[in-house]
Amino acid sequence: MTRTAAGLASQEYGNWYNRLAGLAGLGATASDASKFEGVLNDCVARAQNGPWLDAARAIMTTDTFPKVASRTVSIGGVDVVVVGIAKGAGMIAPDMATMLSFVFTDAPIKAPALQAMISSGAKSSFNCLTIDGDTSTSDTLMIFATGAAAERGAPKIATAGDRRLKEFKAALDDLLIELAQLVARDGEGARKFVEVRVKGAKTAKSAHRIAMSIANSPLVKTAVAGEDANWGRVVMAVGKAGEPADRDKLSISFGDIRVAHKGLRDPSYDEAATTAYMKNDEITVTADIGLGKGEARVWTCDLTKAYVEINGDYRS
Repeated sequence: MTRTAAGLASQEYGNWYNRLAGLAGLGATASDASKFEGVLNDCVARAQNGPWLDAARAIMTTDTFPKVASRTVSIGGVDVVVVGIAKGAGMIAPDMATMLSFVFTDAPIKAPALQAMISSGAKSSFNCLTIDGDTSTSDTLMIFATGAAAERGAPKIATAGDRRLKEFKAALDDLLIELAQLVARDGEGARKFVEVRVKGAKTAKSAHRIAMSIANSPLVKTAVAGEDANWGRVVMAVGKAGEPADRDKLSISFGDIRVAHKGLRDPSYDEAATTAYMKNDEITVTADIGLGKGEARVWTCDLTKAYVEINGDYRS
């Protein structure tokens, strides 16, 4: 990858960008290449080969650690590699936000197939992620295929429906989920990784909206930071989602501990066990709506004083 970038002449930026956009299925057109000439010339002069970890570090902003994931899978009996890097710690609520993620493979897969797979994978990974509910215009998730594995006999794939992509699709989806979770774990000021699960909603779409409402609630997130299993705040977040819900059918759990059932405190509620659970670094909040079969899960983090300090001290 680095060698390819080093070989680019700055005046070719427009064609290069359009090729990348086409590869990712973006259909975008390049800006005036003259705006990039000075920067690209300097980048070309300094470019050198290096590990993926270096690339992951290079795109970090307020991240505290680089985010890299890789998988090796077989297509037509030939091993191919999928590698992804991501950055993002704040202003994250894909649809999309200030997150950047780039995935690369040496598999000879055509752009339409890549676009179909990355779009499908994003729905169950990055679009199930939120740090603070804020979005930005710069969010990006792109996938690139060099096709180098064709030299080792890997078959060329033109469509996402090709049966030979079954293992590749599963690996790509798994890689995207890992990267999305790494972003949630590194949320600005975060101390706890939080998974929000919703089941029993009218539809899957309704479940997703409720889950995001819970995950984006400052009151829920600060309760997690304070290690308080405040199920009333979860009920509030369910209600403000604007989706079908019935208080008398609602159940709330933290981990495996059900704290509320049918709109009331669970008869078997154990304060000591719940308090002990909330001290964990990973917290699962489950809301059973009790109305249907719709399910969803999203990831976020707690909201701490450090988040306020980071963004209060920030100056553009």
